[in-house]
Amino acid sequence: MLFFMLQKYPNIKKAIINDINSHLIKTYTIIRDNPYSLIDLLSDLQEKFRSSGSIEAQKEFFINVRSRFNSEVLTDIEIAAYMIFLNRTCFNGLYRENSKGCFNVPFGRYSNPTICDESLLIADSELLQKVEILNGDFSHTGEYVDGYTFFYFDPPYRPLDATSSFNSYVKESFDDSEQIRLKEFYSSLSADGCREILSNSDCKGRNADDNFFDELYQDFFIERVYAKRNINANPAKRGILTELLIRNYECFQGAPQSLFKI
Repeated sequence: MLFFMLQKYPNIKKAIINDINSHLIKTYTIIRDNPYSLIDLLSDLQEKFRSSGSIEAQKEFFINVRSRFNSEVLTDIEIAAYMIFLNRTCFNGLYRENSKGCFNVPFGRYSNPTICDESLLIADSELLQKVEILNGDFSHTGEYVDGYTFFYFDPPYRPLDATSSFNSYVKESFDDSEQIRLKEFYSSLSADGCREILSNSDCKGRNADDNFFDELYQDFFIERVYAKRNINANPAKRGILTELLIRNYECFQGAPQSLFKI
């Protein structure tokens, strides 16, 4: 979303991104500030991964990198490189942490994944030059509102049912109480004149009696859009589902001057 907005609306003067995941934020920062050193390390990882031979050997290489990522003291460039490597080689490109804060997604078994996309990294680095990068709880971003500001919220999605709880994006859980806290922050920003859009799962699409978001955001515009889901242990539950886009404006006109991605 951030990169789409910056490409589509070059008149955006300033953008800010924030996430609670320190590994992700360090990765964005390295892409912005030191892309060529990152490319060198990723190229080395890609070469070693591809030359390791069989799928089983690649799986062992993946597990070794994941172990280093979780247990060793790494430089920020190493964190960024391992983060991208794991994203490109793990199951469905997921990011998930256990209760100890360790990345625990299994190997993805891809035949020839692109681990180092040099041209993409350089292009992203150029776009990120006008971006301030924050690491912390979403509530602190309210301090950065300056004039006409647009927020896009992409929180951990609420599980569709009791068996699909997969919101352990970081070791701190994002349960219904956190969803409610986010809504309160959303409402306060709206009252201050910010424009906002928030995406989340459509639990009502799975359970017609689940009105959690419809009631929570009843004072805002709720739109259901189709999205393809490829991630589910049960293949029968993969496919086209609806997701929610929640806005505090009826229609978008013009480009914002500031952009927050929370």
